[in-house]
Amino acid sequence: MAQLEVMISGGFSGPYNQMLPAFEKATGIKVVTKSGASQGSGPKTIKAQLAAGTTADVVILSREGLTELMEKNKILQGSDVDLAQAPLGLAIPAGNPKPDISTVSAFANALVKAKKIVVPGSTSGIYLTQELFPKLGVSNQISVQVTERGAQSAAILAAREANIAVQPSSELVNIPGIDYVGPIPNSIQLIQTFAAAIVVNSPNQESAKKLIQFLSSPNAVGPIKNSGMNVVP
Repeated sequence: MAQLEVMISGGFSGPYNQMLPAFEKATGIKVVTKSGASQGSGPKTIKAQLAAGTTADVVILSREGLTELMEKNKILQGSDVDLAQAPLGLAIPAGNPKPDISTVSAFANALVKAKKIVVPGSTSGIYLTQELFPKLGVSNQISVQVTERGAQSAAILAAREANIAVQPSSELVNIPGIDYVGPIPNSIQLIQTFAAAIVVNSPNQESAKKLIQFLSSPNAVGPIKNSGMNVVP
């Protein structure tokens, strides 16, 4: 049986996990899934794991992270395909009153009122902590915990150890213990595109192409929407 190794970040994991059984059944290709952050520091990023010798045939991550891999010549030229987009959204522990985040000032007020905010250290967290929070002038009025991965920040929120999480919508929808409030206002939004590509020197390029075709086919529309993501225009 053909085998394929995929390394994926949290952003597209929802649709990917929904679609994988059908792909394996249709093709007879067995997929081994590994996990890593799109960007950030530390040994858990996809870039750091590939540099350390972890093997993968396909990577699925934010465009920002993929660009870094391309610059390091880790990606087979011309193999990259955009899969879906995720706006940044806000979530709270399940059952808590939902804050108004319909305007930029309402969103800023919600952050200040919340005090303890959790964000992932990847692409979205870099944007929030280095650009958006300073721009809104709230950096000194809030306490921000940065986790390595989006799944960790969602878990902290579900455990009620933070009052708000801000990260890609796809990492907040359908998570037990948290309520998704909605996307942050458009004028301060970071829409992340998640893409797949084949790792240079992959010995399984034909199988890798099949997987990427499957994940970018019309079959993906339902799972993408179920995961709080948007289809790539």
